[in-house]
Amino acid sequence: MFRLTKTMTAIGTALLLAAPAMAAEKPGEGVSIQMAQPTWDTGWFQTAIYSDLLRELGYEVSQPMTLDNPAFYQAVAFGDVTMWVDGWFPGHNSYRDTFEQGAEIVGAVALGGALQGYLVDKASAEKYDITSLDDFKREEVREAFDRNGDGKADMVGCPPGWACEEVIAHHREAYGMDDYINVTSANYSAAMADAVAAYEQGEPILFYTWTPNWTVNELTPGEDVVWIQVPFVDLVETEKGLEDAATMEGVEGCVADPCMLGYVANDIVPVVNSDFIKDNPAVRALFEAAAIPLTDIYAQNALMNEGDEDVEGHAKDWIAENRDQVDQWLETARAAAE
Repeated sequence: MFRLTKTMTAIGTALLLAAPAMAAEKPGEGVSIQMAQPTWDTGWFQTAIYSDLLRELGYEVSQPMTLDNPAFYQAVAFGDVTMWVDGWFPGHNSYRDTFEQGAEIVGAVALGGALQGYLVDKASAEKYDITSLDDFKREEVREAFDRNGDGKADMVGCPPGWACEEVIAHHREAYGMDDYINVTSANYSAAMADAVAAYEQGEPILFYTWTPNWTVNELTPGEDVVWIQVPFVDLVETEKGLEDAATMEGVEGCVADPCMLGYVANDIVPVVNSDFIKDNPAVRALFEAAAIPLTDIYAQNALMNEGDEDVEGHAKDWIAENRDQVDQWLETARAAAE
């Protein structure tokens, strides 16, 4: 009996000692996260990576809910979803009034790495001396890029509901684009796959894109395609005052340097419910420490475009390949929770 009592006491002491260690290792134990992700699948890679990092901290992370921008920013403010890691700012500035009373930006996945703009195939740019959207006012250029016989150049644009669709609509009015360019707003991936196929057949192509994205891995700026300039910078209302940031130096594959893309470079950032982040300092510390190189996102996006859609597998591979760095981020997060 005495031995049994001593044994039970030892077990109890061990459990008491282990509990703080477990809590320190898994500060998110018992806490649920409703993850969201955007409708553009080029952002799903970072969603999967961040979800797995949170799970390593003990959080119960749901499979991501795919939402368009307006729905997400309203939901995260009310706490119906906890977060996503696909905020694009200043591109998503128009949603600030929707979410800022209940959610906030925390850290950054990629700072200033999200370029946007218009590109044409390099061969056509050289043949027709195309350096700006204004060049599509010339009849011979319009004819070369007219794929449906309506007398206008055809351009791959953005689907409704995406922030870039709003900017393109603004550009169409500011530059009078509708007089000489027909902008399609179909499914982006399908439209770009069609454009790539046309390029491979030697046909001229004009398209909008952003980085990181599989398109610039498939069609390399400076080799296959070139960034062209806008006639002048004219930003949407929510980006007024940032005009200087819409012209950038050192843009690889642009027809000019500096390059007047007409879009402000965006930061890709997590947007998190404020009540949640206040109660979970480990998540704040993790998000402020973590980041993903754009080149890695390009490479994963290219895998998806080639038919390998195992995003969760890609995320696990990335974490394994970057284990030392990941462990440093996790230790920083655990320390913040103590």
